[in-house]
Amino acid sequence: MAKKWIVAISFLTLLSWAVFSGASGTQDPKALIGTASKAIGAENLKTIEYSGSGSDYVIGQAGSPSLPWPRFIEKSYTRVVDLEAPASRMQRVRTQGENPPRGGGVQPVIGERPDTQVIAAGSPQAADLQEELVTALPYSFLRSAAAANDVAVKSQSMNGKKYTVLSFTGPNKAMVRGFLNSENMLERVETKIDNNVLGDIPAETTFMDYKDFGGVKFPTHIVQKQGGYPVLDLTVTDVKPNVPANITSQAKGGPAAGGGPQAAPSEKLGDGAYLILGGYAALALDFKDYIVIVEGGQNDQRSEAVMAEAKRLIPNKRIQYVINTHHHFDHSGGLRAYVAEGATVVTQQINKPYYEKIWANPHTIAPDKLAQSPKKPKFETVADKKVMTDGNQVIELYHLQDFAHNDGMLIAYLPKLKILVEADGFNPPPNQPLTQKPSTISPYTASLEGNVERLKLDVERIIPIHYPAGDRKVMNAELLTAVGKGS
Repeated sequence: MAKKWIVAISFLTLLSWAVFSGASGTQDPKALIGTASKAIGAENLKTIEYSGSGSDYVIGQAGSPSLPWPRFIEKSYTRVVDLEAPASRMQRVRTQGENPPRGGGVQPVIGERPDTQVIAAGSPQAADLQEELVTALPYSFLRSAAAANDVAVKSQSMNGKKYTVLSFTGPNKAMVRGFLNSENMLERVETKIDNNVLGDIPAETTFMDYKDFGGVKFPTHIVQKQGGYPVLDLTVTDVKPNVPANITSQAKGGPAAGGGPQAAPSEKLGDGAYLILGGYAALALDFKDYIVIVEGGQNDQRSEAVMAEAKRLIPNKRIQYVINTHHHFDHSGGLRAYVAEGATVVTQQINKPYYEKIWANPHTIAPDKLAQSPKKPKFETVADKKVMTDGNQVIELYHLQDFAHNDGMLIAYLPKLKILVEADGFNPPPNQPLTQKPSTISPYTASLEGNVERLKLDVERIIPIHYPAGDRKVMNAELLTAVGKGS
């Protein structure tokens, strides 16, 4: 009798578990991935090309810390993705989405600007592409889920709708969650990504209005967000599955995006003043008891290279100050390394509360120097003008007025050397001096020249932060030519 009771209890236990599993929507993850792949025709999909139009938003390039990311119109957008490599080629034509333009890049888009971005398999950007594709397309999400060894399934309701949620650890070690509707169509993907300025931020993509294209179901409306703000809103009109991809690398020079050591060659500008190259331009200035760096742009790797070169040029002195031209991420991405170094950040006054807020965010996905060695940031702010001097070396900092690219833009002027350091106002051609007025005058360049005239600065040489200044000297005469005032 006892054995019969044991068998009965075991049977009831198994039955209860089965009922509970079915009630809670628990499914075998691999089977669910197969079902979802079949639902969208992804089983034999190797490449995908999709085209459309919409808007994109440039993260980290707002005209002010209080404004949203600037919008550009994607007049045409075509992307080919090799899902197996992985590799990607994106071609688009952009127009200005805001008039007057507020932030958004080095110069405003005038007319239509073609743009091509290629990431080939095995390129330095391939790892970033693999991370991005997890949220960019339903097919790459399902491929990543199938390859994960920790994939899990659960049921969840959101906004009154029931979903089956697939979750797994993504390429960047953050959890990825995909929301499948009752027809096993992927509607939403959520994860977190690293931003070297903002830290760990949410990244999400919404897939809407699936249609059939040659046996493959593709969302005709895709919205991507980062940090809670949109970065792409695309309406898809054409899709071609399994087209020849032929994605090859575009060989381009320039500084590395990050990861490894970066070279930082230098040039002496004058007494105690050095121009550091190899990326965005930076200056190292020798003061009596310390070093001042002008611009902490790009990332930790660039900042570490600049600091190392500055200490080689000016030995036995600490880096006391770093001057920040403005808050755009390519110009502030390396500031956290200086904070970790113990340096004081000198910036326009509107940026201080913004930096205090975002630098308090966690950086756990890709811990940087400051995350590994936390310090409270120190600031000195600039209203309209600030002079830094030890009685010999002099730096004058000025806040640009009516400069639409950024409300908190500073320029640095070295009166003894008659050198102006500026960012995003004037970016002349890199190969030869500008000798003719351009067909269209940039409003940023016109504003910069107007401010120089207003401040009555006696400028001979200009150091554009973006410019590869080691190629040639940029003279003030070129700035005048660029605004139609040249001889």
